[in-house]
This record gives sequence, structure tokens and C-alpha cells, in this order.
Amino acid sequence: MPDPSGFLRYDRRLPARRPVPVRISDWREVYPQAGEELTREQATRCMDCGIPFCHNGCPLGNRIPDWNDLVRTGDWGTAIESLHATNNFPEFTGRLCPAPCEAACVLGINGGAPVTIKQVEVEIIDQAFDRDLVAPQPASVRSGRRVAVVGSGPAGLAAAQQLARAGHDVTVFERDEAIGGLMRFGIPDFKLEKQHIDRRLAQMQAEGVRFRTGVNVGVDVTAAQLRAEYDAVLLACGALVGRDTPETPGRALRGVHQAMEHLVAANRAVAAAGDGPVDAAAIDAAGKHVVIIGGGDTAADCLGAAHRQGAAGVHQLDLYPAAPHERDEERDPWPTWPWILREYAAHEEGGERLFAVAVQEFVDDGTGQVRAVRVAEVTVEKRDGRRILHVVPGSERELAADLVLLAIGFEGTEQQPLLEQFGVTRNRRGAVDARPDWQTDVDGVFVAGDMHRGASLIVWAIAEGRAAAAGIHRYLDGAGDLPAPVEPAAQPLAAF
Repeated sequence: MPDPSGFLRYDRRLPARRPVPVRISDWREVYPQAGEELTREQATRCMDCGIPFCHNGCPLGNRIPDWNDLVRTGDWGTAIESLHATNNFPEFTGRLCPAPCEAACVLGINGGAPVTIKQVEVEIIDQAFDRDLVAPQPASVRSGRRVAVVGSGPAGLAAAQQLARAGHDVTVFERDEAIGGLMRFGIPDFKLEKQHIDRRLAQMQAEGVRFRTGVNVGVDVTAAQLRAEYDAVLLACGALVGRDTPETPGRALRGVHQAMEHLVAANRAVAAAGDGPVDAAAIDAAGKHVVIIGGGDTAADCLGAAHRQGAAGVHQLDLYPAAPHERDEERDPWPTWPWILREYAAHEEGGERLFAVAVQEFVDDGTGQVRAVRVAEVTVEKRDGRRILHVVPGSERELAADLVLLAIGFEGTEQQPLLEQFGVTRNRRGAVDARPDWQTDVDGVFVAGDMHRGASLIVWAIAEGRAAAAGIHRYLDGAGDLPAPVEPAAQPLAAF
């Protein structure tokens, strides 16, 4: 039975981040491993609520009170079994998810401090690997059915593992040179060291999953070939089209890039370095004045990368005014995800955040290279579903900029040859619709993850991958049912 007074005896505590001067000199993860004592203390704060709203905050349906109490008592073996029952990759979610489960924690009512669910989760899987509690689970009986998964991000990998364990022969196709999607090429190592991906891929290979890298489906392999060789196809290609500002004067100048161009180049440079010094990336911030446009996770990733590359200075611009530090119950009542000011580790490392500003022009140095951005203070009005900006008169100024990174969101999956070849179309959001069984409009062709939902959280990608795998298993007349945590139309918790 959980400790009914644990939340009264212990305050919320997280492990201390590595010191700023130390961590910006390398690309290792910001947080060290929490350790058993702190994690068991924090797990003790869980009240095992009669109605655990944290279950609803997480689309995976993680059994959070169950594994919190198992951690409290030191039963790491059963804790990882409980966690793995709903989440294929807790080492990814525990590092990358913003934790909507914590926003839905009952301890967070009226401004309280929720349980450190995300930290407990990542410690469970770290302890499990340290204690050799994670082993391959190959199917005892093969179905003889073959599935192609196109894309190797969290949705594709989750579906592949579920299907392989159900006895199907699964091949994952990835156009890049290594498996992992944006987890490998878009997320910096200071948030997710790539050893965690490699360790999980080794398990999946032992379970029978085949990986084919450097294969661009629709170019190197046609859709017709996949349809002929496989009984079902899952499209999990992500939502990689970055939102742009082509109407802004100077957008075509050298030095103005999409954020992902910068992050991918940085990740490749870190990967190439191994344990040695990291050479300059193709797009590098060293010695430059950097302006990052955007206020979300991707912008913070660019900020941390710029610090480690040795930027001369960084400004991060946000179109909207600074959010409050605490939940506004009128706007975002508990247990919904609140609009609050989120301070990432990268903000602790330096740079200046500017709110309620918009870029009016990228300024040319006379040679076609950006030298500054001209910004103005703005107010934002929403009218009939449209966003209207009003510039504050007399507020314009210039910020020095040798490198400008656009981190203003994503507009859906790419328009690429495989879509036309499969006969699949994008909707007005740039995503691909799914029927209730996760099939597209084309029988036998399924879709999951950001390619279906649009850019979203990693927990939603894994949840959709697991659910799509269940749909594919039924389509192939597989024995029994696989878990399906969400339906295609599922949405996050919301108040109406």
C-alpha cells in the first residue's frame, strides 16, 4: 500500500543539473542519473489516487501509481515490467516528453507540486538496464506475415517492436544513414545521448526487426515493390516541413535557416566526433550573433546547441507576451496542460529572451549575408480563427545577427514521391488522415505518429505507433489483440 503521508513528508526534488560551465563545454546530457535514494523518496510522494488523472494526462495510459509504489519499495524488476506494459521506450519519453502526466497530477491542484513522474520513469529504465532487467522478447511463433514500416522515429519503432513480438516479420526503412528519425538527428545529445537509441535498437534486432538505412521509399524502392513484398505497410514519416516566413523581406539572405537544418548539422558533427573534439558543423554558431525565432522546444534546442558551439551571443524571440509562471485556472483548469512560462536548461546557460516581438526584416550586409534582424514590439489579436499582428509605433530596432534560425513550428509531412505512389494525400494541415482502424484511404496502408497527427509529443507518437500496430495485427488476422492506447481521433485533455 502506498505511503499516505509521503507527499507531506517530502517536497518535490529533481536531481541537480550539471554545472553550466561544465556542461556547455561538451554535449553530454544535462541531468545526471538521479540515483535510487532520491527516486524512491520522490516516488513515495505519489498518493495512489482513487481516480489517477495522470493516466488521462498521458496518452500511453502509463500505470503511474503502480510503478511509483513499486519504486518506493525498491522492486525495480516489477516496476520495469509495469512501465514496459504501456511504453516501449521509457528512456526516450523520460528524457524528451514535457510530462502532461505531471500537469494532471492531483498534487498539482491549487498550485501544488506534482510528483516527479518523468524523473521516476527515466530512473526505472536506467536502473533496469544497469541491473540487466531488459532482455529481448522474441516471438515464440511466427505468423509468416510481413510488414514494412517506413520511418524510424518513435511511432515507427514502437509499431515495429509490437508487431515483431506478435510474430510478424518486420522491416523498418529509413532514408537517413542511421535509425532513429528526429530522435537521432533532431534532438541534441545534451537531451538524449544516442547510446540510448542504439541500446534499444540492439534489443529490437534480437527480436527479429530488420533495419534498412539509406533507403528513400518512393525513390530507391517504389511503393509498388513494397506492396508486392509485404502484407501491410505503415507510413510513419513524421512531420518535417518547417513553417517559414517567405514574405519577410530578406528571407533569402545567407545565414537564415530553418532550425532543423542547424540541429541536424550539429547532431551529425557530434556523431562524427565520437569521443573526440567536435568539429564545426555545416551550419555553426561559433563566434556568431545568433537570433532564434520561436519559443518552443525546438528553439530551446537551438539555444543549447548555439551555446555549445560557442556563439558570441543569442537572442530568442517570441511573438507572444511572456506566459505566467503558474497555471491560470480560468484559462487552463487542472488537469489540462497549462500555458505557463517554461524555463529550459538552455535558458539557464545564457542568451536573452524577448517577448511580444516580431521580425520585420532580415537586414542585408550588402553581400547577400544577413547582418541583423529588424524587430518591432507587437500585440496579437485573434479574429475569426486568424492571427492579426499590430506593430507598436516607434518600437522598431535592430539586433545583430550573423545566423538566424526559424523555429516557428511545422506544417505537416513532406510532399514526397511515396505519397503519390501509394495513392495517399495530405489534408489541409499537411497530415495524412486515418480511418478508425488506422488505415489510410488505401487498404493495407496504415499511418501513425506525426505524419498522421501533425507535430506533437513523443508520447503521442509512441501511443499511435502501438495503436497502429494493433490495427495492422487485426488486419493480418493475428492471434489475440495488441494494446491500442488511443484512437485516430483522440485528443489531449481539454476543458470546454
